[in-house]
Amino acid sequence: MTSAVIAERRGPPASARKPRERGALATALPFLGPAVIASVAYMDPGNFATNIQSGASEGYRLLWVVLAANLVAMLFQALSAKLGIVTGRNLAELSRAHFPQRVVYAMWAAAEIGAMATDLAEFLGASIAFQLLFHLSLLTGTLITGAVTYAALQLERSGARGLEIPIAALVGVIGIAYVLETVLAHPDWSKIAYHAVVPWLGGSDSVLLAVGIVGATVMPHALYIHGSLTQARRTPGTSRQLARQIRFSNLDIGAALGLAGLVNIAMMYMAAAVFHDGAHDGIADIETAYRTLGPLLGHAAAGIFLVSLLASGLSSSVVGTLAGQVVMQGFVGWQIPLWLRRVVTMVPAVAVAALGVNATQALVISQVILSLVLPVPMLTLVAFTSRRSIMGVLVNGRLVALAAGIAAAAIFALNLVLLLETFGVTLPLAG
Repeated sequence: MTSAVIAERRGPPASARKPRERGALATALPFLGPAVIASVAYMDPGNFATNIQSGASEGYRLLWVVLAANLVAMLFQALSAKLGIVTGRNLAELSRAHFPQRVVYAMWAAAEIGAMATDLAEFLGASIAFQLLFHLSLLTGTLITGAVTYAALQLERSGARGLEIPIAALVGVIGIAYVLETVLAHPDWSKIAYHAVVPWLGGSDSVLLAVGIVGATVMPHALYIHGSLTQARRTPGTSRQLARQIRFSNLDIGAALGLAGLVNIAMMYMAAAVFHDGAHDGIADIETAYRTLGPLLGHAAAGIFLVSLLASGLSSSVVGTLAGQVVMQGFVGWQIPLWLRRVVTMVPAVAVAALGVNATQALVISQVILSLVLPVPMLTLVAFTSRRSIMGVLVNGRLVALAAGIAAAAIFALNLVLLLETFGVTLPLAG
């Protein structure tokens, strides 16, 4: 056998292959991180509130909503990232380019309402953690949260990684916390497996909780920010090269949002295992959950719970502020100082803390508001990524477009059921 044939079978020498390997790594690295930032939206204090209430009152029976919402979130985050990679613009910027001005301003208003609801949840969550950990007033905790998150935002000046690394660390704290909580809570794995895939809705209370879970999981601001994060990292090239960048982005999304989904599921089954026992089913707020965890599972469990809540509130408030900037700049071309946006969007949280409103109930309602404004970015995202004039050959395939359309329609239908129930229209729901 000649040396030429041997060389052909073995392929090119390692020295000849290294540039291509480095090229693949260089292409992949920029897309490892944006999904971590976006995933924070799926583990924010709104998730704590809705999952604790759902687990305590309904046990494991709404786990299917958590799983379905996380799968939908992964699909739509992938579409948002894909839009940014292919077009070099994010969802808000493309909306301004393709819609009439009145529609754009209406969309911007809906997005800002969502941003205020998001900030309300994030600030209150961190404030509750500060209050219970350090015995501060809720108002003081809210103000400290504002100061800490503004300081964290300054890390972005050192580059994207300067912010991504501490956010990833906080996400890791949340994940480790719920591994420990799982060990302490001893959940029923057979019930987890069953209720994660078998749909159930009881009455108006369970519908409210289901809508809150969706609003806490598929977050409007995360759909706007993900495209912005990837558009800044894309490398212009051929369709094949862009498709390769999309694949790397999808790997990032699968890993980061897969972890977020597991944490969400753990939040609910922990509450179901500990509180849904006939004696603690009525637990409906984070503070009561914390104070009940101590006697039931020990002070370590209660402390772990608060540390995870604090990490969630701080990380998500940082991401929420960044998303607010993306929304405003994209829709109307304005950019205001971060400190001013931080002050304006924290006003509802400060008001809730100052007036003594039930913080956890405000958290749940904020998630319902998010779910009600969610169809706007979802439907817009499906429309843009399904248009060949925008996406070229990387337009959505039929199955992807169909799945995304069904998911958006299902969330719209769930919102409609909630509104009908709210206004006294009784619907035949499965018991």
